[in-house]
Amino acid sequence: MSEGLSARLLFDELRERLTLRWIAGQRGERRELDAADDIQQRPALVGYLNTIHPNKVQIIGTEELAHLDALPAEQRWETLTKIMAAQPLALVVSQSQRIPTDLRDAANQHDCPLWVSPNTSHELLTYLQYHLARAAARRETMHGVFMEVYSIGVLITGASGSGKSELALELITRGHRLVADDATEFTQIAPDVLDGTCPELLQDLLEVRGLGILDIREMFGDTSVKRNKYLRLIVHLERHDPQLEAKSTDRLYGDVGQRRILDIDIPQITLPVAPGRNLAVLVEAAVRSHILKSKGVDPAQTFIDRQAHQMRRQSPWQTAK
Repeated sequence: MSEGLSARLLFDELRERLTLRWIAGQRGERRELDAADDIQQRPALVGYLNTIHPNKVQIIGTEELAHLDALPAEQRWETLTKIMAAQPLALVVSQSQRIPTDLRDAANQHDCPLWVSPNTSHELLTYLQYHLARAAARRETMHGVFMEVYSIGVLITGASGSGKSELALELITRGHRLVADDATEFTQIAPDVLDGTCPELLQDLLEVRGLGILDIREMFGDTSVKRNKYLRLIVHLERHDPQLEAKSTDRLYGDVGQRRILDIDIPQITLPVAPGRNLAVLVEAAVRSHILKSKGVDPAQTFIDRQAHQMRRQSPWQTAK
């Protein structure tokens, strides 16, 4: 689960992008957005000024200021008090409008961050919705190497020493791209979409036993790394056991299953690791096969259908033999 997002952190992240200025309520910089609670209790994390269903970030546009200006003095102060009582993370005034004195005083009195931006209300709403949705989304960190292989996000997992990093290095030399090594942060950005990114500490780095830590960007260029990718396939490396493989492996469909991450089922293919096996080629083949299956092409089912058709063509006495 994502951690709380403070008003100061949000301001620092968006200050340059939205040209924000902090006008009042500086003492409220430690106010936090508790994603776990607010997503369930509030209809939206960000929206236009609303005293009935208050959002955590309230946008005050020209219409909202005009509405406040039209209210009698006593009712106007009562409305401002209701806004502050909801304890929003921040109030954002659009189009660099003049800040009314009573709004500034109310923000200072209740320690409510009050910001102003030259952007329009629609621009603020669109960008803040996207930013806060990602900031408040559920997260999970998984051990493995996250790669982009043939434009598909592939997480390579396996026990320590199974060869994940060596496989990733081989894939990089074959033109594929590294997203994250060792620890990948997955964020649920949609009901069925997990976006994988690399922690800042590990950015562009790959640890290979015997070689130490390698800077992939410096070694192979900017095109060898990628900032983020949607997770579509998991390739799990497993030590080769001839007896176990003979009993459990499906020769038609392979060792295919699913792994549940943040309530989303991700296809998983298990590859036995054994001397002489070219794992890079196998991973590329697994990704190509996954792409075909996502398009409705199933080679195993095609083979079964062909066999059934062939048996139907044969006469009964030929089939008995």
